[in-house]
Amino acid sequence: MKSFLKLTLASVVGVIISAIILFFVFFGIVAAVVSSSQDKEIKVKENSLLVAKFNSPITERGSDNPFENFDYGDLSPNPSLGLNDIIQNINKAKEDDNIKGIYLDLTIIPARIATIEEIRNALIDFKESGKFIISYSDFYSQGAYYLATVADEVYLNPEGIIDFRGLSAELMFFKGSLEKLGIEPQVLKVGKFKSAVEPLILDKMSKANREQIEKFMGSIWDHVLEGISQQREIAINDLNKYADNLIISSADSALKYNLVDGLKYKDEIIAGLKEKLEVKKNKDINSVTIKKYTKAPKPKRKHKGLAKDKIAIVYAQGTIVTGKGETKQIGSDVISKALREAREDSTIKAIVFRINSPGGSALASEIIWREVKLAAEVKPVIASMSDLAASGGYYIACPADTIVAHENTITGSIGVFGVLFNGKEFLNKKLGITVDWVKTNDHSDYGSFARALDEYEKAVIQKEIESIYDTFLSHVAEGRNMTKEEVHEIGQGRVWSGVNAMEIGLIDVYGGMDKAIEIAVEMAGIEHYRTIDLPKKKDPIEQIISELTGDAKARILKNELGESYDYYKNLKNAIDQDGILARIPYNIEIK
Repeated sequence: MKSFLKLTLASVVGVIISAIILFFVFFGIVAAVVSSSQDKEIKVKENSLLVAKFNSPITERGSDNPFENFDYGDLSPNPSLGLNDIIQNINKAKEDDNIKGIYLDLTIIPARIATIEEIRNALIDFKESGKFIISYSDFYSQGAYYLATVADEVYLNPEGIIDFRGLSAELMFFKGSLEKLGIEPQVLKVGKFKSAVEPLILDKMSKANREQIEKFMGSIWDHVLEGISQQREIAINDLNKYADNLIISSADSALKYNLVDGLKYKDEIIAGLKEKLEVKKNKDINSVTIKKYTKAPKPKRKHKGLAKDKIAIVYAQGTIVTGKGETKQIGSDVISKALREAREDSTIKAIVFRINSPGGSALASEIIWREVKLAAEVKPVIASMSDLAASGGYYIACPADTIVAHENTITGSIGVFGVLFNGKEFLNKKLGITVDWVKTNDHSDYGSFARALDEYEKAVIQKEIESIYDTFLSHVAEGRNMTKEEVHEIGQGRVWSGVNAMEIGLIDVYGGMDKAIEIAVEMAGIEHYRTIDLPKKKDPIEQIISELTGDAKARILKNELGESYDYYKNLKNAIDQDGILARIPYNIEIK
């Protein structure tokens, strides 16, 4: 017996010691990774090429999380590149004498069209330096090709292809699935265009929904064609003909119809780049990736010393929720605090509020709206819309002094809806579960998943939705100098493109972040300034903890499901639509 106890105790002690050792080894690896991810500035060699390859999702801000996209094969970090980093690097390369040109290595860009537009505009500005841009790919997606057309020369693999067929919007409907499950969506809304609930109650688009999608998607496609036409000198009518008839079906047809300048293999591209850079055939090209270039020093400013005056860039990306929110959500507490800090800091002379959101909680939107309004009363606030600033995303933008958006930004969707699910049949008939209540009042069980709303309860919710919509109208009317009637006419949940939004007065200026900062500087009346980003990023350890919990689950699912992950995400988002929301209708993926 004593021998058994000794062996058991020894085993337990061994396990504990092993766990402690593994703990320290793990944090040793973490420390090494964090240290390597915070390397010092890199030095760019003379006569260098900036290589731009976008092979990971482009977010609004770059991540400092050393374990994001971590390569476990060679134990090296591969954090995502933010749009802010990309634009800053292109601007920096324009002034960097060591950078002689940009090589676009393109295939598929994991970004929406307005993000691509912002990168494209930065490249057009880069060309004013007189430096070259060369683009090459084995296959161009439509988004990648739109970006590639800014290049001085566009090349394609001789066996490659360009996906050129026009835009399509794919909507998923879950009415049939919910019926099979025995779950009834109880929907209340305001406005004929507030179609966020359609996937729950219909099996195809309503007439009003189809009308709005055709309008804003047509506007976006027209803008894309105009950009391609200007750069490639191809008539818009011809481009539409190529798309309608799938004429660009091979590399030869892409060359024949002037979509590319030549068909070449990668080695031929490298040889051509060497000629441009005057590099000997047996020598390597000095190059730096756009990701590594983030750590290259910025050009020296005219003014010496650190500028006291600041422009705060407050980033709001994701679904709007109350509280702190999770990663890639706009938590009302977090964003309100950032706006409040920017308002109360006397060294911050203006605020650029960068928004990329489909909307979300009406209450959370109201909380953030209040802080934007208070800030706009004491200093210039410029709203900069990215891919999406719709519904709740527009709600939080409307108090700004100026609203800046791209022609292909999706915005508007001024409307409110509510969804509660009745799962009585699902519980009773599908699972054999019955529910009983003890109540102190008539409606104590109001909102229960186990029963339907009665008519009185529906009337109460409808009244609240109409009240919130009225508040939404009032905020937009005040911010945009319109009457509530005028806002209602363009509201009712209708979605608009940036071009449409300009026509009806929902935005003021076309442009991206640089344009918004330019306006902020002018309104603040300052010259020597620096920008700061808010909210402050989590430190690496916090991000690692987040990675080991919720974020990791999403990444594992995405890796396992591949392209099917979108179907899972859409279904989850549909089910999560509970309560009173100011949100864009569905997840719009324009392909």
